[in-house]
Amino acid sequence: MIDPTPAFRLAAALRRRRLRRLDPVESQRRTLLGLLRRAASTRFGRDHGFDRIADVAAFQAAVPLRRYEAMWREYWQPAFPVLRDVSWPGGIPFFALSSGTTSGTSKYVPVSDAMRRSNVRAGFDLAAWHLGARPRSRMFGGRSLMLGGSTALTEHAPGIFSGDLSGIAARTLPAWARPFVFPGPDLALLSDWEEKLDRIARGSLDLPIRSLSGTSSWLLPLLDRVRTLRRARGDAADPPYPSLDLLVPGGVALAPYRPRFERLLAGTAAEIREVYAASEGFIALQDAAPEDGLRLSLDHGLFLEFVPVEELGSPTPTRHWVADAEPGVNYALVVTSCAGLWAYVLGDTVRLATPRQLGRDPPRVLITGRTAYGLSAFGEHLIAEEVDRAAVDGAAAIGADLSDFAVMAVFPDEASPVGRHRWYVEFAAMPDAAAVARFAAVIDARLAALNDDYAAHRSGGAGMGAPEVVALPPGRFAAWMKSRGRLGGQNKVPRMIADRALAADLAGFMGMAG
Repeated sequence: MIDPTPAFRLAAALRRRRLRRLDPVESQRRTLLGLLRRAASTRFGRDHGFDRIADVAAFQAAVPLRRYEAMWREYWQPAFPVLRDVSWPGGIPFFALSSGTTSGTSKYVPVSDAMRRSNVRAGFDLAAWHLGARPRSRMFGGRSLMLGGSTALTEHAPGIFSGDLSGIAARTLPAWARPFVFPGPDLALLSDWEEKLDRIARGSLDLPIRSLSGTSSWLLPLLDRVRTLRRARGDAADPPYPSLDLLVPGGVALAPYRPRFERLLAGTAAEIREVYAASEGFIALQDAAPEDGLRLSLDHGLFLEFVPVEELGSPTPTRHWVADAEPGVNYALVVTSCAGLWAYVLGDTVRLATPRQLGRDPPRVLITGRTAYGLSAFGEHLIAEEVDRAAVDGAAAIGADLSDFAVMAVFPDEASPVGRHRWYVEFAAMPDAAAVARFAAVIDARLAALNDDYAAHRSGGAGMGAPEVVALPPGRFAAWMKSRGRLGGQNKVPRMIADRALAADLAGFMGMAG
């Protein structure tokens, strides 16, 4: 196999130079106007007068915010599955299946050919920053392991398919790239996640795996399985993939998993680069230090807006873009894309990182949670970012590695007149009772330091009791997800559970009363 990395290095250097010179505001303005021109003759474009829109303010006045349900009901569902010139010119060949964390209702998110090219360009940007930081990297000199969902797609009409986004990406790889990617078509088609994970682990043992990508919480079981297999046959088990150059986790916040990944990769030249890739588009990627946030993708088919979370339900919410969004504010992210999404409320919340050099650094974001999820059963108003930071500090305090966790409210009853949070925490190795108690104390103190509302409700223990931590053995969350038919791929353990039916399901599975 010829190593194409040297050729990629030259292209990567040119791309980094262009990205460093990019004017974020002008790039986003050009992107929006280009999208409007291309879609002016679509049904959506005619309905909203795209041919008369000349600037960002006019776009925001003409196109109201919409969630998926409104786009589906008003534009996509009546023509589904043949969306031709509906909200994007031409036809839509693919739909990424995406379902809410609490509901099993599938969403069909359009994936145009332009969007697939946008995703590829974002992936190349990630490689460009990696090659700049690691000039000796040979990331294209071996195999790229893509741990995703099944590539088995459902055909709704001739040439129109739906399925997992990672499956669509694998299915549509150009012929020249296929020899560099693992797993191959046979393994990639498997829908039984446990069989697929085991066969991928076995099949990759003797391959030169140079890059590894997938959802953070599912990459860890793969790495653990590879290490177990190496030990069973007498190999050195650490690190699991000795030739790894790049680990690309996404899907869920990386912070709770980063310490464990770093230990697993010790002894390799690999670096970790987080991505923010959704079914709706490749939003951002890590180009600098983790604490700097993720660099927004500004020049390949996405126009991004930022709405203060507290205004999301307002009839006239304030809509910012990169020209005027402010660091430190918790925003709901809104996307307009080259797949026919227009002022689409993505469902994620972010805040812009404070620039190290104001006016010179590119805009970067930190993911703070979901618009539909938070924890405020007692007025504590916690967001995912705060919960993640508390969990990381708690694990560090007891020297433990997190595999996964979820937090739910336990409401007052006759036995316990004060409500509280219950944390289900799966550690890589079961801690003793004293360590679990220490973990609970640290997360309690950390949340109080991060969130004034939480501190007020915990003061004196009258508004909310101390958190309860239930330590789970390895594999317990995977068993719960399997029981819900949500094991593997891009499915994620819900971090904060406000839905009482889902909370009851989790509590029942784990053998606890709600």
